[in-house]
Amino acid sequence: MISDSVPIELTLDILSRLPEKSIARFRCVSKLWASVLGGQDFKDLFLTKSSAQPRLLFGIKENGKWSIFSLPQRLSPYEKLSSSLVVTPEFHMKFPPEDMTIYSCAHGCPWAYASGLVYFYVDKEQWSYFGRRPMICNPKTGRYEALPFISRYRKTYSFFGFDPIYKQFKVLFMRYPFGPGDHRIMTLGTMGMRWRKIKCSLLHECVSAGICINGVLYYLGDSSACVNNYEQIDGFVIVCFDVRSEKFSFIYQESSCKLINYKGKLGVVYYDDQVDDDAIELRVWVLEDVEKQEWSKYAYTLRDDRFFLRDVFIVGVNSTGEIVLSMAKYTSNQPFYVYYFNPETNTLQRVEIQGFGEYHESSDKPRSVYVFADHVDDLNVHDSKLLKSSISVPYVYREESEEDDKDYDEYGSPCFSGKRKKKKKMNMNLKKGMRIIMKMMKMKRKKR
Repeated sequence: MISDSVPIELTLDILSRLPEKSIARFRCVSKLWASVLGGQDFKDLFLTKSSAQPRLLFGIKENGKWSIFSLPQRLSPYEKLSSSLVVTPEFHMKFPPEDMTIYSCAHGCPWAYASGLVYFYVDKEQWSYFGRRPMICNPKTGRYEALPFISRYRKTYSFFGFDPIYKQFKVLFMRYPFGPGDHRIMTLGTMGMRWRKIKCSLLHECVSAGICINGVLYYLGDSSACVNNYEQIDGFVIVCFDVRSEKFSFIYQESSCKLINYKGKLGVVYYDDQVDDDAIELRVWVLEDVEKQEWSKYAYTLRDDRFFLRDVFIVGVNSTGEIVLSMAKYTSNQPFYVYYFNPETNTLQRVEIQGFGEYHESSDKPRSVYVFADHVDDLNVHDSKLLKSSISVPYVYREESEEDDKDYDEYGSPCFSGKRKKKKKMNMNLKKGMRIIMKMMKMKRKKR
């Protein structure tokens, strides 16, 4: 592979520190490189290195496109000593391609994140019917895949989850309780991807984006206006969906809350009223035991002279226990900050991010900012078999070997479509040979 004087273990260790995009290029060098870099041992080593250095993933929305950046999630001890820290993010790409736009009015939250991939709802004029489809994208490599069209009521919510055991991504559509249709789910990468029906025992309205933690998808629901088993259940509920088994469970809550990943556990944040002009109070609950529904409860006061509750949101918690917050809007010629709150020392570190403006035109109009925590690269799931298109080449919809697989709702209207492989026509010689074999088998049975 490389010179015999370099041990293979050292070579793999060096390669495991490279970006995922570089690994994809190096696999094209030779069959030997493709075999080694595609082996399970190297994939596991690469994931270990990437998990030790998680990143914050930023998406800045402008004119139906996302400009995607990333930044190391943890501050080094030296950086924490600085009172005014300035960092520059790494720019990855703008998504989707030029002839597509992100359809922001679709299905509650038209974006989601799971295990390194981002989920969007994308509009393209050339697509048939309404032209909008779910799309999965790898923000580091630029590879993406458009999923089969699914017609849904406008208040339907969609979610994106990942099963770390079988390395499978799934998209879940939850119907609006007072609208038409049913719940649907699709497993990515399977033969002839289909939108399958799925049942949920609790009637509820989805009211938040989803977050996937260790193979369980969580989102906030509201069942107060719904009747379940002839009984009205008041209040909010955390819906827990096991991505692998596709089973639902529920945790009832006292009020609305924000769901976060708290070091691999489900965390909920209750925003209390702003204490004064430069401080806010947070109550953080961490789910310690899922079966017994036991919680650890904390209360914090965060203070900064540029802190306003309406301007910031909690992204998550890093491995050292710091709560990471971010501004919700980006405006040209104004500073953009992320914040690191250390509960043990009760200190708040403000970090200014510079460099967003290089990829956007100067404007006084605020742009929405979406931030995802714990971004890592995983070679086990991010490959060309799952994501067949790339932003570097024109999009081509491959339908020559597929055919529509449609279903209809109670009113007779098409409610979803999938794709399945076309049955290849057998040539005449093969058919004739099959008939002869079948006749011979029948004759042998009669002789017995």
